[in-house]
Amino acid sequence: MTRSTTLTLAEYAASTSLERIPEDVRERAKQVILDEMASAHFGRAQPAGTLAAQYVAGMAGPPEARVLGTGLRVSAPLAALANGTAGHADEIDGAHVVGGHPGATLVHAAVAMAERQSATGGELLNAVVLGYDIGVRLIEACGGLFGVKERHHLNSDFLHAIAASVASSRLMGLAPERYCHAMALATFQANGLCALFQEKRHISKAFCNGQYAMAGVSAALMAVTGFEGCDDVLGDPHGLFDAWGADGAAETATRGLGKDFAVMGANFKFVRAGYPIHAPVEAALSLVARHAIDTETISAVEVGMPARALRVVDDRRMRNICVQDMLAVALLRGGLLLSESPFPAVLDDPAFAPLRARISVVVNPLLEAQAPNGRGAVVTITTRDGSKVSERVDDPRGHSARGGVTWDELAVKWRDAAPEQDVGSWIVAARKLDDLEHVGRLSSLFTRQP
Repeated sequence: MTRSTTLTLAEYAASTSLERIPEDVRERAKQVILDEMASAHFGRAQPAGTLAAQYVAGMAGPPEARVLGTGLRVSAPLAALANGTAGHADEIDGAHVVGGHPGATLVHAAVAMAERQSATGGELLNAVVLGYDIGVRLIEACGGLFGVKERHHLNSDFLHAIAASVASSRLMGLAPERYCHAMALATFQANGLCALFQEKRHISKAFCNGQYAMAGVSAALMAVTGFEGCDDVLGDPHGLFDAWGADGAAETATRGLGKDFAVMGANFKFVRAGYPIHAPVEAALSLVARHAIDTETISAVEVGMPARALRVVDDRRMRNICVQDMLAVALLRGGLLLSESPFPAVLDDPAFAPLRARISVVVNPLLEAQAPNGRGAVVTITTRDGSKVSERVDDPRGHSARGGVTWDELAVKWRDAAPEQDVGSWIVAARKLDDLEHVGRLSSLFTRQP
């Protein structure tokens, strides 16, 4: 095989090891793994998570990996499907500065394969860091989340299926040529039209991440079996870069490997809502607290956002990615509890509909000029006496630009979200992940709902 972009990535992937990962990157990856596994355990009770578990429970296969939040063990690809779906079932999983939800695909693909391979915690850490490095770079090479969506009508997270195949290949210790085949084979198993944002109940939107996780695991298993694909699925004519790439795609896909670790751009959520909703909620609640605003006196709420973020969350049918719905709940209840799903109960509150009707969403010219791909917001609240107050939040709590999160913050998050669980044991195990002899010891902590 000639040296191609695909082979360059494969050779890099095969050379990676925990020892070459800086300590701060390891720490962030541990936090991401804990947060994503907890998200899947939490999301198992949501419709998409429940359906995914029911689906894989009826499939034959060896008991290789756990379906988090249950007592089931299924084949690694099916575990990746079920856990990736549950992980994104309730918008509590992490996001990324480049966009999308890499963890819901990459972490669950890697954990499932790590269980199958009886891998160590250190090997899992390396695979997750590697997966982020490949997946995020591929999305950037294709023009970013919004570029892929606007030019091709696709959910850019499908590119993480290719990264998941790389992470899975690393856990199996494949030769670089096999990585190339796995990447090619993954492209046949993953896609996602952005029409998914029009659905009502956040089921296919969650399933897509599970499908991408399964695709990555399956592709690696196919490659080790002997299946083949084209040698350079990224750079060949009619390959990935021809289909979806932006200018300079090959350079972007390999730039900074081994130096700039994409997992450091992971963002953590503290609200069960689409990520562009976090800054508006934070800004609005800050205004209410600082100015002692009684929500009954609010006559108007204007949410200013960049145009691209606005289009993601403006007046959606899915409640948890609709900024009007979630902001109205936050104002009425003084916040959004992680342990509570406000819908449909809040619809019976006579104050909900009138307050929601007072919320308008507009493009903010300053945010549009300064951060067109950002998730910031400017919220202006007008009260009945005519007074106006405004607040701007560029990066919501948990954003990597604000330093990410601490372990204490993650502990509080998951104790709030799942007070019946032994969150302390989750935290202890995750913090010692690089010393863990078998990943199954971590996943066993997320086995069953009480």
